Amino acid sequence: MDLGDFLVGLVVVLGALVVLGAAVIGLVMWRYQVPLRGVVAMIAALAYLATPVDVLPEVVLGPLGLVDDAGVITGVAFFVWKLVRARRILQDAGVRRPARRGR
Repeated sequence: MDLGDFLVGLVVVLGALVVLGAAVIGLVMWRYQVPLRGVVAMIAALAYLATPVDVLPEVVLGPLGLVDDAGVITGVAFFVWKLVRARRILQDAGVRRPARRGR
C-alpha cells in the first residue's frame, strides 16, 4: 500500500463521516426543531471531529486522545438538549407558538 492509496482511503472515510454527520444533524434539526445556534454548534463539532488538528492528538496519545472528541460531542449534545428542552417548556407555557412544519 503506497501513500496515494492511503490518502484516497482517508478521504473516503472522512467524506463518509461528514455525510453521516450531516444526515444526523439534518434529522435532529427536523425532528426536534433545533434553533440556529444549536445547528451551528453541531456543525462546529462535526468540523472539529473531521479535522486532524486536536487538543489531545490520537497519534501521540493513542486511545486517550479520543477524550477531547468525546468531550466535544458530549458538550454539544448537552447544549442542544437544553435548547430543545427550553423551547418545549416555552411552548407548553404558551409563551411561544409551536413551529409549523412544511405541508
